[in-house]
Amino acid sequence: MFSAIDWSLVAAMLLITALAFGGTVAVAGAMSLAERRVSAWMQFRIGPNRVGPFGLLQPVADLIKFLFKEEVMPEGAHPVLFRLAPALAAIPAMMTFAVVPFGIGNVTIPFLGIDRPLVVANLPVGALYFLAIGSLGVYGIILGGWASNNKFSLLGSVRSSAQMLSYELSLTLAMAAAILMSGSLQPMEIVRHQAEHGWNVIYQPIAFVVFLIAMFAETNRHPFDFAECEPELVGGFHTEYSSMKFALFFVGEYSAMVGMSGMITTLFLGGGHVPFLAIEHTPWWLSVLAFAVKTGFFLFLYLWVRWSLPRFRYDQLMDLGWYKLIPVALANLAVTGVLKVIL
Repeated sequence: MFSAIDWSLVAAMLLITALAFGGTVAVAGAMSLAERRVSAWMQFRIGPNRVGPFGLLQPVADLIKFLFKEEVMPEGAHPVLFRLAPALAAIPAMMTFAVVPFGIGNVTIPFLGIDRPLVVANLPVGALYFLAIGSLGVYGIILGGWASNNKFSLLGSVRSSAQMLSYELSLTLAMAAAILMSGSLQPMEIVRHQAEHGWNVIYQPIAFVVFLIAMFAETNRHPFDFAECEPELVGGFHTEYSSMKFALFFVGEYSAMVGMSGMITTLFLGGGHVPFLAIEHTPWWLSVLAFAVKTGFFLFLYLWVRWSLPRFRYDQLMDLGWYKLIPVALANLAVTGVLKVIL
């Protein structure tokens, strides 16, 4: 029975999975340090500089603090859903990266018999998987707000659900335009098409801008962070959470940022494609580096925007989503379809 198992395939899958998910969690932890560093740089402060050289061990110190911090459950909270909500918010965010190719070509390790593409799951419908799994994170936020038995938390979760519903439509329409250009729902094929015909950001600048704005709203980031805005809702949906449950919400948020940054890189910036270099001449390590640089730019953009722009009013948020982004994205998709048929 065991002789029928292709152990080289198992080893390859474990290696690629460890690279993808381990990297996602590691980047999510590093983003907590980058958030403080970038804000300090923009506000002429020093930032973390005590724990480890240049403060690099600050995320480790935060993890230790969360592990030993007391867990508190408010009176009247639903015990099962209160404990389940942080996991429901974090796990889907980490799973979205499974279909994002973080390099071009295959990674080859001869002594292990490994020859695999640089993606955890090279699904033919990878773009649909990304949308389906990514939309599940809102359930963790809704349940966390409702199960806390706190009006501020409930209001934050309701805001989040309305916000995600509004901007997920724009996000989907922007993705559809990029998919229409490439003729495939498979992210790896979308990257290959861009490497051969040019990046989609050149041919689909409107879809790129719509996706860029929508991904800020989808991840509840500034200037659309109405689910947890401190001046109005104390802490929003995670007001009553502490210890590792509180940390899980933030791991989910940063993992969602990594997934969204990776997907916009894949859809519009050629993924791991290096400009002026053919796919067959691109070493796998160079494509991984190119993907990391492009994704890192969007992660930095998240931080830059947070410390540069004021927060929208909630009515402005909904007006932008329903009356501006969706009509623009629909018109762009219609024009793209017509031009594809004609040309």
